[in-house]
Amino acid sequence: MRFEHYDVMDVEDGRHVKLWTRGVPVEDAARKQLANTAKMPFIFKHVAAMPDVHVGIGATVGSVIATKGAIIPAAVGVDIGCGMMAVQTTLTASDLPESLASLRTRIERAVPHGFVSTQGRARKGEWENAPASVTTRWTGLADRLTKIEAKYPRLKPKAPQKQLGTLGGGNHFIEICLDTEQTVWVMLHSGSRGIGNLIGQTFIELARKDMQRHFINLPDRDLAYLVEGTQHFDDYVEAMSWAQDYAAENRRAMMDSVLRALREEVKPFAMGAVAANCHHNYTTKETHFGEEVLVTRKGAVRAGRGELGIIPGSMGARSYIVRGLGNPDSFESCSHGAGRVMSRTAARKHFSLADHVAATAGVECRKDAEVIDETPAAYKDIDAVMEAQRDLVEIVHTLKQVVCVKG
Repeated sequence: MRFEHYDVMDVEDGRHVKLWTRGVPVEDAARKQLANTAKMPFIFKHVAAMPDVHVGIGATVGSVIATKGAIIPAAVGVDIGCGMMAVQTTLTASDLPESLASLRTRIERAVPHGFVSTQGRARKGEWENAPASVTTRWTGLADRLTKIEAKYPRLKPKAPQKQLGTLGGGNHFIEICLDTEQTVWVMLHSGSRGIGNLIGQTFIELARKDMQRHFINLPDRDLAYLVEGTQHFDDYVEAMSWAQDYAAENRRAMMDSVLRALREEVKPFAMGAVAANCHHNYTTKETHFGEEVLVTRKGAVRAGRGELGIIPGSMGARSYIVRGLGNPDSFESCSHGAGRVMSRTAARKHFSLADHVAATAGVECRKDAEVIDETPAAYKDIDAVMEAQRDLVEIVHTLKQVVCVKG
C-alpha cells in the first residue's frame, strides 16, 4: 500500500512500519530488523523508518520507536546521546587562509581525538591536562554520576571527566564548512564517549538477563527490554538521561575549543544567528497521537514543527541545517545523516586509497588507509536521502566542508 511520501510494510503479528525510503536502498536485513521491532508487544502505533535506515544491533539505525511501558536499551545503543552541533560564524570564505592544513592541525591539537596523543595535553583521545572550562563543565555532572556509580560500580573505572570535550573515533568528526552564501560554519559530531558505551552495555546485559529470568522469547536477543516500574528500568532512565546530558556538554566543550582555535588561526569573529545541538541516539517522553509515550530515536533527529536539526552527509558531501515540519506519522522525526550503504569491512575491501583521495578532493582531511571505511561512497546519496524526507523537514542552510577532522 502506497501513501503520498512514505511506504507501508505490513508485519504479520506486529505493528506496521512506515518507511520514508523512496529512492534510497534498504537492505533485506534492515527490513527484517524493522519487522522484528514491530512485533514487540509494547510498540505504539507503528515503527517509523528514516531514509538513512540500515542494519544496526537489534534495531535498525535510522528508526523511530514509540513504546508504552518499556524501553529497549540496544535500540538506544551504546553511544547514548550521540548527536550533532553546528554554529554559524560571521567569518566568510575570504577570511580563511589559502592553505587550511595549519587550521586542521590546530583543531587536532585543541581537541583530543581518536587514538592520537599530544604530549602534555592529550593521551589517546582523552585529556592529560584538561582546560579549566572542561573541568567546570564536569562539576555540573559529577554528583549525578556518583549516585549512579554507587548502584553500578562497574561504571567507575571509565573516568569520564578525562573524555569530556573529546571527539572519539569512527564516524565522529569536526568540520569547518561553508554555506551557499560563503559563510563559515563549525559543525561536529560526537556523543557520550566511553562512559555512554559502558552504560549501554551494562543495561543491555541486564535486559537480556531479565528476559531469561522471565522466560521471554524474543525474535532477536538484542531486543531485550526493561519494563516500566522495575528497578532496572528506573536505573536505566537515570543513567541514560545523565549520558545524554554528558553528550550535549561534550559537544559544547568541543565547540568552545574549536572556536578558540579558529579565532587563533584566522581572526576574531562573532557568532552568527543560527546554532543547533541535537541528539540522534536517545529516548525521551513525548506526546504523540494524544498519548504520552517513550520515543526512542536510534539514528534519528527530532523534527518538531519549527525545530532546527542537523543532517550531515559523508566527509566529502553536503550537509544540511533543517527546520522540522512536525510530521506526526514520523513521530516528528527525520534522518540523522546519509546512512551507510555498506559495512566498514566491505568499504575497506571495495575502495582503494586513490578512490578516497579522489572523493575528498578539495577537503583538508585525512587521506590515509585508516579512514577508507568513512569514504563518501560508503554512504547513501545525501541528496536522495533529503528528497525522500521532504515532508519531514525543510532545508534552511546547505553546507559543504572544507576541513574535516576525523578520529
